[in-house]
Amino acid sequence: MHTRAADHLPSARPANWLRRRLGRAAALSYTAAVLLPEPGLWLRRPHALPCDESAHVPLAAAPLLLALVLLAAGLQVPLRALGSLLRRPEALLAGLLLHVAIPLLVIPAVAFLLRQTPDTDGGSGLVTAMILIVSMPVAAGATVWTSKGQGDQPTMVGLVLASTLLSPLTTPVVITALAPLLSDDYAQALMGAGNAGGGAFGLLDVVLPCAAGVLCRLVLPLSWLGQAWRFVEPAAMAGSVVLTYVNASGALGSFLTRPRPLLLGAALTVAALVCLVSFTVGRWFARLLRLTPSAASSLTLSCGMNNSSAGAVVITTTLPDKPHLLLPVIAYGLLQKMAADRVVRGRAARPTEPEGAS
Repeated sequence: MHTRAADHLPSARPANWLRRRLGRAAALSYTAAVLLPEPGLWLRRPHALPCDESAHVPLAAAPLLLALVLLAAGLQVPLRALGSLLRRPEALLAGLLLHVAIPLLVIPAVAFLLRQTPDTDGGSGLVTAMILIVSMPVAAGATVWTSKGQGDQPTMVGLVLASTLLSPLTTPVVITALAPLLSDDYAQALMGAGNAGGGAFGLLDVVLPCAAGVLCRLVLPLSWLGQAWRFVEPAAMAGSVVLTYVNASGALGSFLTRPRPLLLGAALTVAALVCLVSFTVGRWFARLLRLTPSAASSLTLSCGMNNSSAGAVVITTTLPDKPHLLLPVIAYGLLQKMAADRVVRGRAARPTEPEGAS
């Protein structure tokens, strides 16, 4: 095992260029998904890779892009930082607790407000979509925003892994607790989605790439690691943008052929409210716990960034007769990236503070 002279890997110029423009690139990926969805739809489909004359291996772009993002996140986690995370797990434990508590606090308030509207089902469709979003694990893409904002990457990687590993337990619990807020048909559909998707959030797709990155950080010589990082970091950032485009391309087509302005406005409003409250609660708790600026940034991002892609998959596979539920999912996916951009820009704008361990 190698000792490390430095905890942070040096960034190459392409990575710095992408990091400064990550927010705009995420917004452009949604625009591209609206104007030119065909390449994204092609990338979403699995394609057979021939191994020999009789065998083919199916490959899809989205899992490979996600693996690249998580491999890069794991490479940024030194062993010493993991040890510190275990000795001072306040941010990790707070993030996991808030990940379950925020939906139980926010969704009932949203449901109450929607019941005051003239919607025939009391907004149950929008509430169903938001429950599926906020019950998902912490988004793997949060590691990219943590890197941009120079946040606490070990804490963020820990939150992504732990929330994913616990999702077979936490997701059904959250869904069961909130299902009574819905009308009967939506409640039954939501419970079915929770039972079908509670343990199917790609645990191996998340855990293995992160573990591979951490292992490479431990065993590779520092010179090799530095050279590899110059390619992996910009590739991972670009991959996160392409992944956003691929996911959005598969969900926006029906809304372009049959526009529903009122549904769009309601979806944006509800998604913005839930997103704002989630990020705000994360920031408040970070201050309450007196976390270091980097750990506070990671906790805030983890509270607001949920795996909206997993939510979209659950809706598509278990609720195929309700495609309109994808609209608030897409809206939340865009808004959480915009909010994350503001969080990391705010951290970058503040002078660097010493963060020595106490």
